[in-house]
Amino acid sequence: MDVPTAYALINLCAELLGIAGALLIIYGGFRAIIRVVFLEFSKTAFTYNQIRRDFTDKIVFGLEFLIAADILATLLSPTQQDLINLAVVVVIRTILGYFLSKEAAEFNLQ
Repeated sequence: MDVPTAYALINLCAELLGIAGALLIIYGGFRAIIRVVFLEFSKTAFTYNQIRRDFTDKIVFGLEFLIAADILATLLSPTQQDLINLAVVVVIRTILGYFLSKEAAEFNLQ
């Protein structure tokens, strides 16, 4: 496999992972909105904690896809500034994911 082909393949994978992460978060958001509306108007079996836990899981999972996309994108152009940006983004998303996961675990106890 020549270098331009590998570059294009890595770029495509990074784009697909980024899109998948964003779509997963968007899907979770729409699903949460629909469940809240059903909860308010039809008094379904959902609770706010169940809705929040499900949405939190989708956000955390989507963030993992976005981190993978950022890592792959940085492989393509590893300047010092890009590496610093990647480190900052990964740290922020990892901390956010940790606290969201911790919050979701607390909902499981309730």
